[in-house]
Amino acid sequence: MTQTCDAIVIGAGVMGASIAFHLAERGLKTAILERRTVASGATGYSSGLVRMHYDLAVEAELTFVSYKNYYSDWKQRVGGECGFINTGFLKIVRREYEDKLRGNTANQQRIGINTSIISAADVNKLFPDLVTDDFDFAAYEPDSGYADATLTTNSFIDGAKRSGAALVQNCEVTAIHTAGGRVTGVNTDKGGFAAPIVVNAAGRWAKQVASLAGVEVPLETWTHDVAFLHRPPSLGKFPAVIDDIVNCYYRPEGSALILAASEDDSLRNEPPEADDQTPSPAFLDKLIDNMIRRIPRIEESGLHSIHVGRDGLTPDQRAIYSAAGPEGFYLACGLSGTGFKTSPAAGASMAELILDGKPKTVDITPFRFERFAEGKLLEGEYAYGHLWR
Repeated sequence: MTQTCDAIVIGAGVMGASIAFHLAERGLKTAILERRTVASGATGYSSGLVRMHYDLAVEAELTFVSYKNYYSDWKQRVGGECGFINTGFLKIVRREYEDKLRGNTANQQRIGINTSIISAADVNKLFPDLVTDDFDFAAYEPDSGYADATLTTNSFIDGAKRSGAALVQNCEVTAIHTAGGRVTGVNTDKGGFAAPIVVNAAGRWAKQVASLAGVEVPLETWTHDVAFLHRPPSLGKFPAVIDDIVNCYYRPEGSALILAASEDDSLRNEPPEADDQTPSPAFLDKLIDNMIRRIPRIEESGLHSIHVGRDGLTPDQRAIYSAAGPEGFYLACGLSGTGFKTSPAAGASMAELILDGKPKTVDITPFRFERFAEGKLLEGEYAYGHLWR
């Protein structure tokens, strides 16, 4: 028996959940189809940073709007909890990139982001446990921090359900149907669903899902190792940090742990069904060595746990938010490890693109699918290079 609805969202990660929330809020009877369970893919392994420093202005704007309109007042806007913790955020770059740091910070200030360039001496006053002798300046966002990606996703889904959406878990899409050049619905291992709108938010499975609609999406599986370290009792306050000098990012995880990960040496091209939780052999030793360079007290720490997350990576390491292929088929994928923090505003903008023909919350047209065929890959005005090396 085929169930009829107004829209189908494939994938119950944070992006699919946000899109479903915004579509349902606009009155569409929406079905969320998830091949496993909510937040079981990249979302469940997200590091959850909520920071606004990007070298592409539209990404910074997506996060700023997400912070301003959602994360800072989540319960009122969405309901439930997102677990946002304000720690502040630092972006540290090598001295030769200082001009780019200043250029990106100026662009972000023009958007309205509360960010500034501060000296290494100021960093040391704010966070005395950070070694500051290998940089002169950093970008600082006092409003930023981190949130809980699984809580965020469940809040979006609960909100979508309150507006009439339905969630179907352990439901794999096996076919996408079209007629007269437009989508008409999908087949799954739990039956058929008819709808004139189908959104592919399937994470690392998005390439395979898109192929069911005759759309070839340039995605590879990107694998990312993340460690949780015990926080040394002697370690004082520190913020969320992306540290290009030591090629790491790190942040507090509650009061007892530290989340840390490397920004290089990520494995590529695993099959999307890969679930192995074994990190790369040199991951932990290299991460600890690099972390000690910035926070010597990490030497007093120890390993709590490691997890391995996987997402879809595009050639320019930027998301795809776009119509593609048959009419009514949309892509919200290739998030390249940076989708969580932007998901509220990106979901709102996708719903506007679908229903109004034009995004209003944030202009997401730079993320159009056609850029790959056109050879017009996205690059920041003051680029630091590829995020994942």
